[in-house]
Amino acid sequence: MLALAIFIVTLLLVIWQPKGLGIGWSALGGAVAALLTGVVQLAEVAIVWEIVWDATFTFVALIIISLILDEAGFFAWAALHVARWGNGRGHLLFPLVVVLGAFIAAFFANDGAALLLTPIVIAILLRLNFTPPAALAFIIATGFVADTTSLPLVISNLVNIVTANYFGIGFDRYALVMVPVNLVSLAATLGVLWLAFGRRIPARYAMDKLEAPHSAVKDPLVFKAAFPLLALLMVAYFVTAPLDVPIAFVTGTAAVLLMALAGRWWRGGRGAVVSVNQALRGAPWQIVLFSIGMYLVVYGLGNAGLTGYGAQALEWLAGQGNIVATVGTGFLVALVASIMNNMPSTLVAALAIDQATLPALTQELMIYASVIGNDLGPKFTPIGSLATLLWLHVLARKGYRISWGQYMKVGLMITPPVLLATLLALAFWLPVLPAG
Repeated sequence: MLALAIFIVTLLLVIWQPKGLGIGWSALGGAVAALLTGVVQLAEVAIVWEIVWDATFTFVALIIISLILDEAGFFAWAALHVARWGNGRGHLLFPLVVVLGAFIAAFFANDGAALLLTPIVIAILLRLNFTPPAALAFIIATGFVADTTSLPLVISNLVNIVTANYFGIGFDRYALVMVPVNLVSLAATLGVLWLAFGRRIPARYAMDKLEAPHSAVKDPLVFKAAFPLLALLMVAYFVTAPLDVPIAFVTGTAAVLLMALAGRWWRGGRGAVVSVNQALRGAPWQIVLFSIGMYLVVYGLGNAGLTGYGAQALEWLAGQGNIVATVGTGFLVALVASIMNNMPSTLVAALAIDQATLPALTQELMIYASVIGNDLGPKFTPIGSLATLLWLHVLARKGYRISWGQYMKVGLMITPPVLLATLLALAFWLPVLPAG
C-alpha cells in the first residue's frame, strides 16, 4: 500500500505539473520518498539507471535533431509539399497528412511528430480556410497517428527503446518484426480515422493560397544536409546493432554533427540561422529526471507484488494459445498504460514478462505485444502518455481546446480496432520469421 500510495501521488504531480516543479522533479521526489521509506533500495538505483539511460539520451538527441530541422524549415517544407500533392482535393490531402505523420513518427519519434507537425498543419489549414470541424479532423489525425504508427523502429518511441534494450533486441531484428506490423497499424488508423471524420473533410481547397515549399526553408545548409545525414544515421543503426553499440551514442553523434552545421562552429558561429542554444534549451532534459525517478517508483511497485500479479496473468494468457496470448497481452498492457501512463507501464510489462515462465515464441510475441499496447494504449485517455498531455497543451495555445471527455470519446472509438488489427498482424507475422 505504501508503494502504491507513493506511485499515485507521484503520478498526480506529473500530470498536474505544479508551476516550477516539472515532470522530472515530481518523479524524482517520488523516487526519494521510495528510497527513504525502503520501498526501493539504494542498490536498485543502478539497476534502473542501466535500464533507462540509453533510451532517455537517445530520445533527447532525437528531439534536438527534430528541433533544429524544424527551425531550418524541414517539416514545414514537407507539409507544404504534401498540401500541393493533394492537388486541391481534400479527400486526398487527409491520407497524405496521415502518412506524413507516420513518416515523421518513424524517424523522429512520436513526440516529434505530434508536437512539431501539429502547429504546421494548423497553420496550413488556416491558410486554406478550412472550417473548424474539418480542421479538427486533421488535428486529431496528426495526434493519433503519431502514436499508432510509432512502432516500426527502435527509435520511433521511448517505449520501444526501453523494451528493446531490456530484452536485448537488436535494431535489425526489431525492424524486421515491426515494420510490416506498423504498416497494418497505419492502414487501420487511416481507415478508422476516415470512418470517423471523412464527412467533415471538404471536397476541394484552393491551391493558390499555398506558399511554395522552398519558401519555408530558413537554413539551406542544414536543409540540404538533412537528407544524407538521416540516411547515414539509419545505416549506422543497422551496422552498429550487431556490435551492441548503445543507440544513444549513434543518435548523439548525429545530433552533434547537426548542431555543428547549424551553429557554423567552424566559423565561430558567423552566418548561423538556427539557434543551437535554443534547441538545447528546448530539449526535454526533464525526461532524464523523469525516467530515473518514475522508474524507481515503479520498480518499488514491482517489489511490492505488482510484477508477480502481472506474471501470473501472462502465464494464464500463454495457456490459451499464441493468438489469445498476443491480443490479451496487448490489451492488458494498453489498459494499464492508459491508467498509469505508458512509461511506468513499460517497465511493469517488461518485469512481468521477464518473471513469467513462458515458451520462447510466446515470450517474444508478448514482448512485442507489450510495445504495441504501450504505444497505442495511451490513446484511450489523456494521461496515457506525456506526449498527449503536451499535444493538448500545444492545441490549447493555438486556440483548439479539447476537453478530456471529448478526447476519451474519440480515443475509445479509434483505438480498440486499430489495436486489435495491429496485434493480430503481429500474431500471424512473427511466427513465420526465423527465431530471433
